Amino acid sequence: MLSMLAVTLVLLLIFMSGRFIRYLTKAASGGISPDILFAIMAYRLPGFLELILPLGFFIGVLLAYGRMYLESEMTVLHACGFSQRRLLVTSLIYSFIVAFVVGAMSLFLSPLGFQNVDRLLAEQSKKTEFEVLLPGRFQSFDSVKSVVYTESISDDKKTMSNVFIAAKTEDDQLLNLIYAASGSQDIDANGDRYLILQNGTRYLGKPGSLNYQSIEFKSYGMKIEETDGEEASIDHESMSSVDLWYEDTLEARALLQWRISLPLILPIMTLLAVSISKVNPRQGRFAHLFPAMLVYIAYLGLLIVARKSLTKGELPEWIGLWGVHVVFFCLSVLLLMKDRLVFGIKRMIKRAPKHA
Repeated sequence: MLSMLAVTLVLLLIFMSGRFIRYLTKAASGGISPDILFAIMAYRLPGFLELILPLGFFIGVLLAYGRMYLESEMTVLHACGFSQRRLLVTSLIYSFIVAFVVGAMSLFLSPLGFQNVDRLLAEQSKKTEFEVLLPGRFQSFDSVKSVVYTESISDDKKTMSNVFIAAKTEDDQLLNLIYAASGSQDIDANGDRYLILQNGTRYLGKPGSLNYQSIEFKSYGMKIEETDGEEASIDHESMSSVDLWYEDTLEARALLQWRISLPLILPIMTLLAVSISKVNPRQGRFAHLFPAMLVYIAYLGLLIVARKSLTKGELPEWIGLWGVHVVFFCLSVLLLMKDRLVFGIKRMIKRAPKHA
């Protein structure tokens, strides 16, 4: 379990840092507010753990038992009556505990996290673009159909200084450039928003041509079109497992099987880990990790392929992802019984009658 926690922590930092960089890039470009970054990552945490915990437990078993075989501790345990069956039962007990945690995340917590992330992003889309304006950056705003730049902005996102706005006319023939010493938002009695620019100059003309207009102003108003905002996206990832059960679509069925499959990985991979954790002291502690990781990647990859095939209707629902679990369960049992099978085959060969 300690090895599992260490591996899980390392993998979690790797996966979350990559996703955090993506959200940070979006926040730097003004797509979302930086204030909600950590809230989004917290809601996405169960979605990361449901994939990382099975891998962490699998590697933890391999590392722990590999060390015990390498230092002959497992040999001493077997000599004292601690059988392979008892080792397997003990390992399965811990795997069921972790599987319960993974199942709670995949069936309940992860969908709830997706719903909260969708809600936060929907709230962001309903805000005016000037509330996510960043100083020192050129940003494209659909509300005023232009590119806006401001040198600085107040903490309440209401007042800007040294504002530059560039926009084309409706026929895309002329360029409208506006510079103002300051700008602020104003809401009239009807609730309409306006960008009020103070003490500036407006230029209208064609780039490269000397035929242009220059107008100085003390106050210049531009209406900010209200964005409709996006409603919280109700996709299948955000749906609860109960709703998926009652929705009769291939995508819903495939996703429900995927959520149930994640905790099922643990006991099956525990059987496999116990069977391949035996290490020859001359080979080293990590000699078995590479082939074991290939088997795990193949397992998870086949589950993903089966989910996509089920979604497209190319795979019967009664086979679905269950067929992959059956294949690897049989593989794990065969590897566990490998020594007995080899011994039985050798015994049969010895008992076979010899012909002159």
